[in-house]
Amino acid sequence: MSQKLTPEYIFETSWEVCNMVGGIYTVLSTRAATLVESLSDKLIFIGPDVWLGKENPYFVEDKELLADWQKYTEKEYQLKIRIGRWKIPGNPLAVLVDFMPLMVHKNEIYGKIWEQVGVESIAAYGDYDESSMFGYSTGIIIESYYRFFNLSKDNQVIAHFNEWMTTFGAFFIKQNLPEVATVFTTHATSIGRSIAGNHKPLYDYLNEYNGNQMAHELNMVSKHSTEKTAAHVVDCFTTVSEITGIECEQLLDKKPDVITPNGFEDDFVPKGRLFNSKRKEARAVLKNVTETLLGYKLAENALFISTAGRYEYKNKGIDTFLESLKLLSNNPELKREVVAFIMVPAHIKGFRTDLASALVHPGTEINSWNKFTTHELWDYYGDNVMSAIHWFHFTNQANQKVKVIFAPSYLNGSDGIFNKTYYDLLIGMDLSVFPSYYEPWGYTPLESVAFSVPTITTDLSGFGQWVSHKLHDIEKGVGVIHRSDYNSFIVAEHIAEMIYKYTGFNAEGVKNIRKRAAVISEKALWKHFIQYYEKSYTIALKSKKKRNGK
Repeated sequence: MSQKLTPEYIFETSWEVCNMVGGIYTVLSTRAATLVESLSDKLIFIGPDVWLGKENPYFVEDKELLADWQKYTEKEYQLKIRIGRWKIPGNPLAVLVDFMPLMVHKNEIYGKIWEQVGVESIAAYGDYDESSMFGYSTGIIIESYYRFFNLSKDNQVIAHFNEWMTTFGAFFIKQNLPEVATVFTTHATSIGRSIAGNHKPLYDYLNEYNGNQMAHELNMVSKHSTEKTAAHVVDCFTTVSEITGIECEQLLDKKPDVITPNGFEDDFVPKGRLFNSKRKEARAVLKNVTETLLGYKLAENALFISTAGRYEYKNKGIDTFLESLKLLSNNPELKREVVAFIMVPAHIKGFRTDLASALVHPGTEINSWNKFTTHELWDYYGDNVMSAIHWFHFTNQANQKVKVIFAPSYLNGSDGIFNKTYYDLLIGMDLSVFPSYYEPWGYTPLESVAFSVPTITTDLSGFGQWVSHKLHDIEKGVGVIHRSDYNSFIVAEHIAEMIYKYTGFNAEGVKNIRKRAAVISEKALWKHFIQYYEKSYTIALKSKKKRNGK
């Protein structure tokens, strides 16, 4: 067995440190507690200070913490940083940087990086500038810490960069601090996501795609260039699933050194009596909102199902989910009422005041033309979900067995209608469906089974592939459906069949399925998955050791 090398320091950076945007926040925030156990304050997260001038709900500043180093960084490197704690389990040390002063030097920095590693920044647009300058600033911060605390190549130091937005930090370290070992993780290739999002067949033709060519075609040259270059120049390149590893090998011309699947911690899942009371409370809220919106009572045994995530209509399989609901509604054998909640944040004006008023004052009349949304959309006619609802002739009338409720708000506990977090509502579901087309990992089905809610997903998600090595059927807690570029209708048929099958299970059967779902989630805890990160650290540190001759 090869020798395992353990880092003394880990600097980990992401746009989502103390900044909840998507799934990477979950990856880092749940893994932190496991790393803090061995590293304590030698685990340092670096994130963007995007909350300047207002309170950051994820960060607690501590002006006494590393105050001398903070002053040194501002004086010697002209970067303003705030130091404190990330408000997550483990309370790791976090450094937030105001990278905006670097924006005036961006052309000079782009020129340097072009000369050093060949990244093509000349075609940059959109969020590329801010992301690159943030990434570059993280490299500066790592160097500042390294110099201030007199670290040397004898210290085992890891700098871990997540996603293309941080790659300029890896380039800075390579040039200015080769004594530090670098790890780069792509959670989804920018060009792969773009191919899928532009309705091009990603999987059947993957072997025919050239990443550089597609980057030019899809106007992704700079993002693709920085991501591909980072994959090749760091000491260890990783990604989160086997399916994304294949994508990296084809589109980035680099096979990942390690697959680092996304684990999580279940400390946010209530236990025992609290679980039961939370579930009962969630179902009461879901039922009350639905009945108020529809104007009639639901059956006591109504089945509550849901999908959630970012509003990527095709990539997340929202289109396929809606089609499956239509097929389910056409099933003459369906006797049980089904309420499907689409919990996907969209472009909203705010909560529906008529619905909010009716929830407080039962009997208050609400707008009868809209029996579908809990919040007010800016553009009802241009919205994909609403278009599909009308296309499939859902009416949400009492005689329709399948009802569709669109909750297009961030469920943060203060949305104005549910006033509960997503997790506080998820616990009340009977079943969840995530028929992803493009999903490098997929936290939503994993979170679902953690709450003992059986889930349906596809083998085009990293989680679905991981689970499918063990099972395929909803009776086992997770139903995994084979998906390809062109079989979305067949996937919809299978989803409809699984939901219908689930409506027929008796109470004992449902109880057993829910237990099996929870067991699956336990296998994905970080205590099982951290070994893959430890392997990546060893690879990176060995590369550093070889490079520095010690």
